[in-house]
Amino acid sequence: MTGPSAFESDAARVDAPAVRRSQLAVASLFGALGFSYGTWTSRLPAIKANLGLSTAQVSMVLLFAAIGAIFSFPVTAAALHKLGSRGASLLAGGLLALGLVVFGLAPDWMSACAIMGVYGVLASTMDVAMNAQGVEVERATARPVMSRLHAAFSLGTMAGAFFAFCLVEVTPSVPLHFAVAALIVLAAVFLPRAGLIADAKAIDGGTRSFSLPRGAAWLIGGMAFLGMIVEGSMVDWSTLYLKERADASQQMATLGIVSLQGAMLVTRWFGDRARVRWGARRLLFVGSLLAGLSLAAALLVGGVVPALVGFGLFGIGVATVSPCVYAAGAREGGVALAAVMTLGSLGFLVGPLVIGAVAQATNLSWGMAVVAGAAIALAVLSRRVRWD
Repeated sequence: MTGPSAFESDAARVDAPAVRRSQLAVASLFGALGFSYGTWTSRLPAIKANLGLSTAQVSMVLLFAAIGAIFSFPVTAAALHKLGSRGASLLAGGLLALGLVVFGLAPDWMSACAIMGVYGVLASTMDVAMNAQGVEVERATARPVMSRLHAAFSLGTMAGAFFAFCLVEVTPSVPLHFAVAALIVLAAVFLPRAGLIADAKAIDGGTRSFSLPRGAAWLIGGMAFLGMIVEGSMVDWSTLYLKERADASQQMATLGIVSLQGAMLVTRWFGDRARVRWGARRLLFVGSLLAGLSLAAALLVGGVVPALVGFGLFGIGVATVSPCVYAAGAREGGVALAAVMTLGSLGFLVGPLVIGAVAQATNLSWGMAVVAGAAIALAVLSRRVRWD
């Protein structure tokens, strides 16, 4: 269990109003990234139809996002070293909004792939930088807040999907939708920027490039990679599963992300208290097991309603994985934390690609079954990590 001592640092404590401003500013970063992600993933069926893509081509678009995440390692390290996590978050967030507009205007498959490659770099950089800000907030408050910050990501993703659900009724235009969404992302990134911690850096002084985790951080990094494979796959493929396997309408299919992220939002809001009360080991074991079994049951039963219920239970189960894992990574030091967060970001983008490959070879139900199996594997792995 991660107690207050895990968050002690040499950094000076700030006053309570400043801490609250920092929490809100960092939460807004999480929400902005989530909103961006919820926006484009909820419109994947429309993008697939508009560009005439096959399932394999959709997987290739997601592959380029993963490739971007891989090549983001040195970019992220350099940005954090030169700008600190505050500057890196603002730069990546601003460019991410621009990338959303450009993605909405993609005329063909190759353009979509190239744009998603850049998106992967920006999303990974922002992910690592904003989590580094979250670690600084935990150090300033000397208590766990990471789960609530990740709740803001879930809220943003859910809001992005729900915004898509509403806007589809007004206009089917993907470019218009993405342009409006980009303005919302920009506002969420820059309006509260004064509350960000200016001197926070994810990488210890002198570290300019990505480093692989060492010692115990290997296992934590593996947990981050596998955990974010599970979470990212569900976000990317839930709408397409509802549309293609459960025969849901395009509008109804967007509710898959709403169900998933809504459940994650509520769970993450109370996740910090649960982590203190029950400990990370028990929380992750029970949660991952719930996620795997509920998704497997939904796939076996079939239909829209069972899928939505299963996605919700899945969200409850995986909600606390990334907050607990990143907090454990912070305990191993700055370099290890950067490596763990980057591996998590990579898993978030690689997972959907794996599911797409399985779906292309068989069908999407079998692809989602891989996610259920990965969640159960995550439960087993959680028993081997030293959380205290």
